[in-house]
Amino acid sequence: MNNIDLMNYWVKSSDEDFVTMEILYKNNQNTWCLYIGQLVIEKLLKALYAKKNKNAPYAPKSHDLLYLAEKIEIELNDRQKTLLDIITRFNIEARYDDYKESFRRNCTQEYTKEQIKNIKEVREWLKNLLMVE
Repeated sequence: MNNIDLMNYWVKSSDEDFVTMEILYKNNQNTWCLYIGQLVIEKLLKALYAKKNKNAPYAPKSHDLLYLAEKIEIELNDRQKTLLDIITRFNIEARYDDYKESFRRNCTQEYTKEQIKNIKEVREWLKNLLMVE
């Protein structure tokens, strides 16, 4: 798969996950909603990686969003760094038993709504980066 095909694959998969995230939120499945939200952002970062790395388009196998952004050499402001760090935690906290229960308690409707807003903000920013050049 060339880098553009791989980029398009990641974008399509991210868009599908975005729809799933919204469905989960509407059905009060907040922990899994945020878990999928993390995947939305991870896949867009992997799309950017593919776009920027024509000869080696496969991104590192990592769920750490800040790490992926650094590998792509995206300039990040403090807010973007903070959001990527927060969103990264959803992957770990929703999956691993020692974190699940406390994460579930934290995922109130209000908290989840705020985090979805943040995911949408990051998603829009990354999609705009994908459209450049």
